[in-house]
Amino acid sequence: MVKVGLVGFGFMGHMHLENYIRLAKEGLDVQLVAICDVRIEELQHTRVTGNIATDTDTTEIDLSAYHLYDNLETMLLHEQLDVIDLTLPTYLHAPIACDLLSLGYDVFCEKPMAISASAGQQMVEAAQVHQKQLMIGQCLRFWPAYEYLREIVMNQTLGQVISGSFFRGGETPKGWFVQKERSGGAMLDMHIHDVDIIQWIFGVPEAVSSLARNVVPGSGYDIVSTNYIYPDGKVINAQADWTLQGDYGFAMTYRVNLEHGNLVFEQGSVQVNPNDSEGYTAQLSSDMGYYRQLRYFIERLLDGQPMSQATPESTLISVQLVEAEILSADRAGEKVNVPVTTI
Repeated sequence: MVKVGLVGFGFMGHMHLENYIRLAKEGLDVQLVAICDVRIEELQHTRVTGNIATDTDTTEIDLSAYHLYDNLETMLLHEQLDVIDLTLPTYLHAPIACDLLSLGYDVFCEKPMAISASAGQQMVEAAQVHQKQLMIGQCLRFWPAYEYLREIVMNQTLGQVISGSFFRGGETPKGWFVQKERSGGAMLDMHIHDVDIIQWIFGVPEAVSSLARNVVPGSGYDIVSTNYIYPDGKVINAQADWTLQGDYGFAMTYRVNLEHGNLVFEQGSVQVNPNDSEGYTAQLSSDMGYYRQLRYFIERLLDGQPMSQATPESTLISVQLVEAEILSADRAGEKVNVPVTTI
């Protein structure tokens, strides 16, 4: 049995709660024991929303099954837990995760890994020194549409990659998300999803060139377009924009062109278009990455196996890439070499 304490009960905390309930119902040997948030009395009665809806209204879930806390130290003192699941503001990830790892807990931490690459490196070192498991919730690595793309690319099913374009956008978030010192802005909070996928599928680029713009005062860059430079000349770009207001909603898409066909992901489905035969819609699981990453994490703990699909070392690279992009944007798109190597 893996006993979990959930720390942070905003949108992602609610999402994780829903998935722990599902995992337990499916028979996985996991129990969410406690939930902690400084605003727990308010949030347990509040419906929270994000870019992608949860399956249920979590305000209707009976929280009496869980021990509720408004202080992390108090929760740790009173509970016997194996795992702490962190869904806190980004600037809190590294200090709290490092403390928990030193206390002997395995840690699942939401993306982005940390507010800076140096803070992320501290998390990696803490997990290594204390020999505990640390996994970062870069959920697109477990999202069926992106897993499928990676399989096509790695197996060269349609030949070599020629180009790829990724987009993620929606309305401006509120609260700490638009405080640069707490979230890192759109580039670290939203854009990092596609940054992570690009380096996971295509490898680490040798350089980046980014144009970006600040719209919301104090939020950092809110709009970005980055070109990723590879030695083989493939043309890879990713854009993010969290200033799309009105009825726009939310979008995450990709288009990848290969020697013998192309893939287009939009409105939740992947269309595969071979050059010499009829196109088709890929048949993929309807499960979201949020669920699949938590199942993977718990299963690996139960089996006593390390996290191979989303190691902290590999997710740290994504933070390093975003920092290189920010530097490039600060320099009006100047090419910046990437100070990381492939793993």
